[in-house]
Amino acid sequence: MGKRIFLLIATNILVMVTIGIVLSILPIGNYIQDGQIQFTSLLAFSAVVGFTGAFMSLAMSRWMAKMMMGVKVLKEDGPLSPMERQLVEKVHRLSRAAGITKMPEVGIYNSPEVNAFATGPSKNRSLVAVSAGLLQTMDDDAVEGVLAHEVAHIANGDMVTMTLLQGVVNTFVVFFARIAAWIVSRFAREDLAPIVHFIAIIVFQIAFSILGSLVVLAYSRYREFHADNGGADLAGKDKMIHALRSLQNYTNRVDGEQASLATLKINNKKGTNLLFSSHPDLNERIRRLEAK
Repeated sequence: MGKRIFLLIATNILVMVTIGIVLSILPIGNYIQDGQIQFTSLLAFSAVVGFTGAFMSLAMSRWMAKMMMGVKVLKEDGPLSPMERQLVEKVHRLSRAAGITKMPEVGIYNSPEVNAFATGPSKNRSLVAVSAGLLQTMDDDAVEGVLAHEVAHIANGDMVTMTLLQGVVNTFVVFFARIAAWIVSRFAREDLAPIVHFIAIIVFQIAFSILGSLVVLAYSRYREFHADNGGADLAGKDKMIHALRSLQNYTNRVDGEQASLATLKINNKKGTNLLFSSHPDLNERIRRLEAK
């Protein structure tokens, strides 16, 4: 669900800003000669930085998810409650059915929200985590549908394809941020121009990264339909539809305060609000599955 995309975007922005600060301090990637930008050099520099940032974010994704969400990883051979053991067994059964050879880590994080996510740098180094609220709110069939959807994300390699897209977006973010920073610095006094340029790079990179995330979110919405289909193949269409209807019932009950926190989660958003969501409208997801 939305946590996977939120963590990827947040980690990517953090990594990119850090790389930008370091490279602005060090004399690396000299794309300004005689006071003019060498656009070919800048584009090559931007691609290296952009894809490095994206793949660093991917490599850190599982660790960041555990740290930021406080995920408790459930060890198959460790002391588990009946509910926890059943959760691990379900994820592993669905993973084997999806052709995944190395089982994902399975975890629970303590939150009343109804949510789950899958993340990790590869199919063999993945994590499926669910909230305590989801386990308390949903029945067994709905939980299986949600887990099948998340396993489908892993089997489809969505984190890798999302990273490649993020690398392209990052390339243009770095490229245009540094052009904009150079233009702004031209209006500053000569002695202040380097400082203005340094600050402007950071500001523009953050701003353009946020705009670029709209492209990533749009692709995420597109991939959700594929994960729904994959979940239906793994758990059965009825369970997948039941899971989505359960999510729909939950979102309809969410009060105003909780709704304000649900920007990147499962939703029934339409119109302009959908641009800022990682997931398509639940009604449309259900409709497509029913027509499958």
